Amino acid sequence: MKLAAIDIGSNAIRFQVTNVINYDGELSFKRLEYIRFPLRLGNDVFKNRSIGPEKEDKFFRLMNAFKLLIDLYEVDDYYACATSAMRESQNGRSIVRSVKELLGLHIHIIDGDEEAKFINNVVLKDLPPDTFLHIDVGGGSTELNIINNRSNLNSQSFKLGSVRTLELESAYTEMEKMTSWIKDNLGNNIEEIKAIGTGGNIQKLYELSHKSTKERLAEIDNLEVTLEFLKDLSTDEKINRLRLNPDRADVIVPAGNIYLSAMKAAKAQEILVPDVGLKDGIMQMLYEKHIPDALLGI
Repeated sequence: MKLAAIDIGSNAIRFQVTNVINYDGELSFKRLEYIRFPLRLGNDVFKNRSIGPEKEDKFFRLMNAFKLLIDLYEVDDYYACATSAMRESQNGRSIVRSVKELLGLHIHIIDGDEEAKFINNVVLKDLPPDTFLHIDVGGGSTELNIINNRSNLNSQSFKLGSVRTLELESAYTEMEKMTSWIKDNLGNNIEEIKAIGTGGNIQKLYELSHKSTKERLAEIDNLEVTLEFLKDLSTDEKINRLRLNPDRADVIVPAGNIYLSAMKAAKAQEILVPDVGLKDGIMQMLYEKHIPDALLGI
């Protein structure tokens, strides 16, 4: 069974095709295709409240390419979702309708709670029964989840993201709202809490500050040192010396500041960085939808 996920973010758009294989009673997931395209819809939306003609044209061509790949791979089911940039854009819904009418590709514009739920579905599976603050920083929004004993206790979405921070002066106020929410909801009863970080920027910060380990655990002190190092580099130096993608080089520091601010508010000294994201949550949802078929090898 082949499944496809499309994650339309504020900084980039991701596409993945996965083959679910049931062989001799053993289930496995094989990635057949993965594309990350740096179409920064958030630049237009957070400045002008709508997606401009140039980005709209590229978006249509990209969705057409994904639709062709879905057809060529003979995908059994897919789910496409758009997050903060598309949902806040004045012309976002009309663009989604046009994509449906012209390409036959259905895109769901989801809110912050739905976004957090998708990611939580894959994050919660392998956690020990402790208390965690899950921090997911995207281009346009940050989703926080307080987790205890593998259950989600509370969630909140903030208009705070790596791309939005570049465009809006209100980021400082939203950051204060986020840290206040963490302190109010965690209280003083928890002596030790770990953070969980998801999103492309924390993945890259982890890679820059640590040798890869099975636990994928980063200490706050190492992240702070890495962030200070990055702050002293120009965007060109980040691209050429560190080989960062251009659309990563200018947002990694603002994103890192959000992760660190949340960790400090929670008094978390470590952050777990699982290699998962929204697309993985989508795949999990699609798989659960088709569990009988997957088990039968259909």
